[in-house]
Amino acid sequence: MEKVEVAPFQIIGITVRTTNQNNQGAEDIGELFNKFLSENLMTKIPNRVENDIYSVYTDYESDHTGHYTTLLGCKVSSLDNTPPGMVGKSICGGTYTTFVAKGDLSKGVVAKEWMKIWDSGIKRAYSADYEIYGEKAQNPKDAEVPIYIAI
Repeated sequence: MEKVEVAPFQIIGITVRTTNQNNQGAEDIGELFNKFLSENLMTKIPNRVENDIYSVYTDYESDHTGHYTTLLGCKVSSLDNTPPGMVGKSICGGTYTTFVAKGDLSKGVVAKEWMKIWDSGIKRAYSADYEIYGEKAQNPKDAEVPIYIAI
């Protein structure tokens, strides 16, 4: 766990409104990932500045027990020309604490790391948290996924 300052950034992608109650978030976010990957939506995102996939959690109703929006997409240089069916969002940046999920993605390492975060007692801002699926996540059997928590 390390504190970092994150510059504001913009992202374009697809969203789902969900909750962590009754494992609903895991199901909804899994379906969102399936759609993003199976429809090769990354290639349809204009102004993309990198090929990392961001999973952003925002628009929190309350805390991690309430509803929130997940936006799955890519960092962009501009929200201009956001394609139909996609959403563009500006992330404010600020002070974040980082965690890293390591291991086999199919064995729920990211979800397990989130459970540690929920139990950690850190004072969260509940503004915009995110994961980055970059180069170190390309091998799903031995992945590293950084998680950024706004504080």
